Amino acid sequence: MDNHFSLTPAMGNKIFQPTAGALAVTVPVVAFDENNAKVLEVFGLHKELVSLPVVEGDRPIGLISRHIFMSQMSKPYHRELYERKSCIAFMDKDPLIVESDTPIETLGAMAVASGDKTLADGFLIVGQGRLAGLGSGLALMRELVALQVEKNRQVMQSIDYASVIQRAMLSTSRSAMSQALGDACLVWEPRDVVGGDFYHFEHHADGWFAAVADCTGHGVPGAFLTLISSSSLKQALELHGPRNPALVMNEVNRAMKRVLGQQSGAGKPAAGQGDVQSESDDGMDACFFWFDSATRTLTCANAKMSLFVLSADGEEVQTIDGKRTGLGYVDTPDDMQWENRSVQVEPGAIVFVSTDGIIDQIGGAKNIAFGKQRLRRALQEHRHLPMAELGREVMAGHRSYQGGQRRRDDVTFFGARLGGAINHQHGQHA
Repeated sequence: MDNHFSLTPAMGNKIFQPTAGALAVTVPVVAFDENNAKVLEVFGLHKELVSLPVVEGDRPIGLISRHIFMSQMSKPYHRELYERKSCIAFMDKDPLIVESDTPIETLGAMAVASGDKTLADGFLIVGQGRLAGLGSGLALMRELVALQVEKNRQVMQSIDYASVIQRAMLSTSRSAMSQALGDACLVWEPRDVVGGDFYHFEHHADGWFAAVADCTGHGVPGAFLTLISSSSLKQALELHGPRNPALVMNEVNRAMKRVLGQQSGAGKPAAGQGDVQSESDDGMDACFFWFDSATRTLTCANAKMSLFVLSADGEEVQTIDGKRTGLGYVDTPDDMQWENRSVQVEPGAIVFVSTDGIIDQIGGAKNIAFGKQRLRRALQEHRHLPMAELGREVMAGHRSYQGGQRRRDDVTFFGARLGGAINHQHGQHA
């Protein structure tokens, strides 16, 4: 086995951040002992000059704004009064002065803190106290925008690569499902590039185990939580095996609370201390279920997630609900006990479980949730189709119902027709 691991270019990239020196533009200057006639002369010769640095030797002590200076000198008698006076009369004595090695992001924060005058009139850039040039607010804004664009690009590259990792982690379960079940569907469609839903499937000699879970949030935070939750599930399955879903769920709850520091009592202050609250209150809704091939018994444990069993003739849809308590949350007791519910599944019956991304989606003419009833009707309407096509029809109906509304959450569902050959021409089971 090749154990060599290499970083992708996206993971190895670093963002180059320019400094204030990149914005320094050489401009005319005026000495502090010059008069305003000299300032008028300089502004007259350099029409593009927005501000004029005032220096003492090679060190800047102020900045004269063209707009302010020309406005004052254009007033009646001001030119006669001030032309021979020192240029410091109209000088900003407290301009923003920054070292040339100041990072652009730091400079941006300093510019905002110093007020609108910095963005309008510019700022002085120095190297070891000596004037290096004048920086403009517009040039600073352009650099900040360019830097943010590059950051966003690299963040999206990282998220795209995280999506590759997340899909790779789920691929083992998808492969196991394909080998174990002849007629099944599995949809995992995150709202964003990565998601907070996950699934797990294991094939055993006497049956199979499946789990569908919806972790708090979506996007990157949700994806982080799926790593914790799926790892806890795999450890629980190694410890207890797959045939008692409730026991596995109990163990996953304890493991998640330990990892997240959300054990019961974590919010109680120790003696002599103030309130100590957990920094998070995250968890997941889930359905874990085991199908015994010999007895055709489906055993499931539910945490705020329903499982539907559609009879072979499609006339009846049984909904199996469990406790209205999620796994891992601060308010979920450490010793929370979920319960198994078992049903006999006839050949040709359909088992279907979905995260709430479908059920809670707002849409339709009344802008209300899709709901369980519409999902049941969709299952009954398309029950004659192979499961892969049924899954596509469910998603098509969901997207149509969503319409112009924004997708609210990740969407994940699993469905399987448990035994019994299907006649696709007539929609009948052998």
